[in-house]
Amino acid sequence: MARPPAHRPLLRRAAVALLTAAALLAPATGASAAAGTLQQVTGFGSNPGNLTMYAYAPTGLPSGAPLVVALHGCVQTADDYYRHSGWPELADRYGFAVVFPQTGPANNALSCFSWFDAAEDARGVGEAASVVQMVAKAGALFGSDQRRVYVTGLSAGGGMAADLLADYPDVFAGGAVDSGLPAHCATTRSAASSCQNDDQRLSPAQWAEKVRRAYPGYAGPWPRVAIWQGGADTTVRPVNAAELRDQWTEVWGIGRTPAGTRSLPGGTTETTYTDAAGRPAVALYEVAGMGHGLAVAPGSGTDRCGATGAYFLDAICSGYHTVRFWGLDGGGPTVPAPPAPTGLTATPTGADAIALGWQPVTGAASYQVFRDGIRIASPTGTAYTDGGLSAGTGYGYAVAAVGADGTVGARSATVTATTPGGPAPCFTTDNYHQVAAGRATQSGGLVSALGSGQAMGLWNTSTVHTLRQTGPGYFVLADGQC
Repeated sequence: MARPPAHRPLLRRAAVALLTAAALLAPATGASAAAGTLQQVTGFGSNPGNLTMYAYAPTGLPSGAPLVVALHGCVQTADDYYRHSGWPELADRYGFAVVFPQTGPANNALSCFSWFDAAEDARGVGEAASVVQMVAKAGALFGSDQRRVYVTGLSAGGGMAADLLADYPDVFAGGAVDSGLPAHCATTRSAASSCQNDDQRLSPAQWAEKVRRAYPGYAGPWPRVAIWQGGADTTVRPVNAAELRDQWTEVWGIGRTPAGTRSLPGGTTETTYTDAAGRPAVALYEVAGMGHGLAVAPGSGTDRCGATGAYFLDAICSGYHTVRFWGLDGGGPTVPAPPAPTGLTATPTGADAIALGWQPVTGAASYQVFRDGIRIASPTGTAYTDGGLSAGTGYGYAVAAVGADGTVGARSATVTATTPGGPAPCFTTDNYHQVAAGRATQSGGLVSALGSGQAMGLWNTSTVHTLRQTGPGYFVLADGQC
């Protein structure tokens, strides 16, 4: 296995206790040519984490394809990860887009994602929020299936991937943590080194609580998590893989008795833990003798990918097995999603409440209720009353069914209701979210106001308009008037 030159610093000797890589990446060897190219994407949102967005999509990628977010390690760039990790090859083979976020010295001297900083790795703030804004932008650009969004990362990127799975389980259907840390192991720089090197002596319940605190009140479904760890890693010790396993099996409530163990190439042992439906929810991949890095396997075979370099180690194509675990190869844990509920009604019951009702979906264990595109409730029945609303304000509602295995189905058609009283409501946001909220429609990438049909421009997050609701399901342009 490739190891870093002895004269270069390992993480534990760095001036700050951060995940780092000891060398810039070596030239790529064995990488397959990708059909598209890596492109920088601008204008993806307010970007509170000061990140740069790059994206790759295979030529001719259809709408409705999955989306993978791939986070580089320290002293790496998005281009390094693009050239070495194998994710572009897998995107070509299985048909999905990839977002490559990039941090840099302005955020961290070693270009590490800030997995240890509560101001950067929590829901709604910093780098974590920037990554989710990239997901929304990629959805607008590629028409990605928002039910099949995944995140993976190496080292510090792996730590951030784990944090994102905890912060945004409603965004990410699954993740892969490669040589990384449990979600929210550290909340300060001083605590980072201890997480990397030492057993934190927390119970599975205490690890799971770190996930649950990241998004209070969220009750599932939870993302499916793959954990990759080198047995000879002295930068992120193997105990982190055990802690990740304890954390996510406890979140799933499935215990730590393996459902199966098998040997894979490169001295790799795969151990799986299944959900109540018998599908893999957590998988641990231990690569014997491998040091700190991402496992790749250059070559032309189906189970090969990537290019070797510093911290890209020739062992096994971890991305290939992760894709299979997520079910992006057409197999794995992916199951048919419940159909969209029908018959949704929304009836104002006062100036501050709207009562919803819909027809039951066969096999649904619960439902998700969305107001203006944001999930607000998860009732088990077919009725819900949304309270605390503003008078004289229009709201758009949709409902999705959740299967017994946690699979979330398609959303219903959006129904709009307006609470009585007050002036005609106005809504100012970008065209992508106007469509998502049911106030506008898009066709061929162009957006029109619902009801009036007034032209609003391109379907993206950069074009912003104000719409005034003048009646049920009827909106007019009101830029500068509200």
